[in-house]
Amino acid sequence: MSDFLSGGWSIAIAVATLVGLVACLVLLMVASRRRVMADDNTTGHVWDGDLKELNNPLPRWWMWLFVITVAFSAVYLYLYPGLGSHEGSLKWSSAAQHQTETDKAIAAMAPVYAKFVSMDAAALAKDTQAMGIGERLYLNNCAACHGSDARGSKGFPNLTDGDWLWGGTLEAVKETITKGRNGVMPPMAAALGTADDVRNVAHYVLSLSGSTHDSVAASLGKPKFMACAGCHGADGKGSVAVGAPNLTDKVWLHGWGEQAIVSIITAGKNNAMPAQASRLTPEQTHVLAAYVLSLSQGTAVASR
Repeated sequence: MSDFLSGGWSIAIAVATLVGLVACLVLLMVASRRRVMADDNTTGHVWDGDLKELNNPLPRWWMWLFVITVAFSAVYLYLYPGLGSHEGSLKWSSAAQHQTETDKAIAAMAPVYAKFVSMDAAALAKDTQAMGIGERLYLNNCAACHGSDARGSKGFPNLTDGDWLWGGTLEAVKETITKGRNGVMPPMAAALGTADDVRNVAHYVLSLSGSTHDSVAASLGKPKFMACAGCHGADGKGSVAVGAPNLTDKVWLHGWGEQAIVSIITAGKNNAMPAQASRLTPEQTHVLAAYVLSLSQGTAVASR
């Protein structure tokens, strides 16, 4: 794929485009030449006994429209990008236009966000306008992964249940939105021992949340669980410092049951949330974080 980023491809595209325009004019010149092919102004082809193809020249209006189209294309390619990496004399780009329009929208909304900056999450949750804006920010930027109802799905956290891998404070949620998160659990099967050891630890993990489990296997897995305590803690309640899940709360992000837990222990897991700093301003992040927090606290104010 790196070959497609070389300068040669830009030149090839530019040449192909220009050759195509010239070829259109050549085709027009060839097609406009009238050749006498029969005494009765036909091509000499006859179908069904009496159907003849006349040899009339192209209409003048059609020819000039064709020429104007090619000329317009040449002017367009001079003014705007279209010849490979040539940026055009106007220096226009879709990215620059998008940024300009985004900046205008941010400037227009600045007075609205200004009054929210000094408000904490509790105050924002009670403000109908703030929650309406937060809801729209959520639907535009977060719903694709976490769902329009914010309940997530397998591998995508439920934002309404009060379970926060990286902390449930306003500042923690803002940091998560701004910088993104990368939760990594390394494969632990080799550290635990045999396949039976992995299964026993899985049952011990199930026992921590009071889930259905094999008590004998769980008792055998408890000592082996100490290999997991560095992240999840000796009590299995996890750590927000490294995003290690609480294994005692019955919240299963990647599936529940022996098979699911054994799979995660064996293969590990890497869960990433992309950073949104380039998409959202600090003021938008502040309102969005308050809205997300309100979903888990039951204080969200629906927009009207």
